[in-house]
Amino acid sequence: MPPEHVDQDALAAEWGLALEAESSGGAAPGGEGANSAEGEVDEAMAAQWAAMIDQDNELASAKSGSERALSQEEIDTLLGFSLADISLADKSGIRAIIDSAMVSYERLPMLEIVFDRLVRLMTTSLRNFTSDNVEVSLDQITSVRFGDYLNSIPLPSILAVFKAEEWENFGLFTVNSSLIYSMVDVLLGGRRGQSAIRIEGRPYTTIETSLVKRMIEVILADAELAFKPLSPVKFNIDRFETNPRFAAITRPANAAILVRLRIDMEDRGGTVELLLPYATIEPIRDVLLQMFMGDKLGRDPIWEGHLATEIGQAEIEVDAVLYEANLPLRRMMELEVGDTLPLELKPETLISVRCGHVTLTEGRMGRVGDRVAVRVAKPLRRPKTTFAMFETAGESSKRLEAS
Repeated sequence: MPPEHVDQDALAAEWGLALEAESSGGAAPGGEGANSAEGEVDEAMAAQWAAMIDQDNELASAKSGSERALSQEEIDTLLGFSLADISLADKSGIRAIIDSAMVSYERLPMLEIVFDRLVRLMTTSLRNFTSDNVEVSLDQITSVRFGDYLNSIPLPSILAVFKAEEWENFGLFTVNSSLIYSMVDVLLGGRRGQSAIRIEGRPYTTIETSLVKRMIEVILADAELAFKPLSPVKFNIDRFETNPRFAAITRPANAAILVRLRIDMEDRGGTVELLLPYATIEPIRDVLLQMFMGDKLGRDPIWEGHLATEIGQAEIEVDAVLYEANLPLRRMMELEVGDTLPLELKPETLISVRCGHVTLTEGRMGRVGDRVAVRVAKPLRRPKTTFAMFETAGESSKRLEAS
């Protein structure tokens, strides 16, 4: 055996046992005393190794218990993400914190009225378009992130990018494959009572795309009529896409309104989704904030007339100022009882009529019976300040207080 492979500890233990055996007058190292001593040493070493193995096992089990990996479902639940119902269900976890700054569609109450009107218009127009019994229902209105919506679109689908001419921005119209095949089946005379056959792995044909384009044009025309009482708008189809990556009309982090409509034709049908980014509907945001059609958020003529009537009937106190002079404080301190202050006035001098610190008009002093009277000599001065100036002054004072 090479010298480097010799166990130095075992060799020292063997020499120690031999020396103990000789000193105690026992047998030789190869005798029974040596064998019993070696057996005790082996048992002690075996017990020590067993204790070390048990300790390592305990540490490994504790480490594996503390570093247990979470499953994908547990991670999604913790963070509030769900690929199945992304941005359509109630927000929780980190998703609720991320979307807390996003404007909710409930803050735009007029949108529900517009889309309810769209449902009624689509029911009539699609019945005329398909010559079949069509039922349209409003499935859901929600606020989503544009990037999350693109990731949740089930493929294959047809995506139509349209432009709102008056609003100078774009919107997205999505038709799922179930409705595409159902519409093609209905328009081409398919039998009733049979579900649409879905062929996987092939692109849509020119005929299918053309029929879907006609259907989208009908729905967009109804959307124009639904928005017409609020703001006249024209929706023109810009392009068709089958890949969601090529249908990007805004940044992924931007918020948008998503409207899901369910179209049923007896035992066939599907869903269409209309997505309008908040940047698209920004020009009509003031109109969408109305609680009902014709609601005014600005001036109310009835309230203005009532306020003018009450102001006209209000009573105020005015002061007739005869004379004003600025005197130094030293002269005021030198005044004594009996001193006379001359008023540099002439009989034809006009006096000022004031309300607080505001000069209303000027007049002449006179007497009517036993009372002193003032005859107005000039018309009332109209204030140069307007309501807009008051608002500006209020905003500037708030900024000064904040700073």
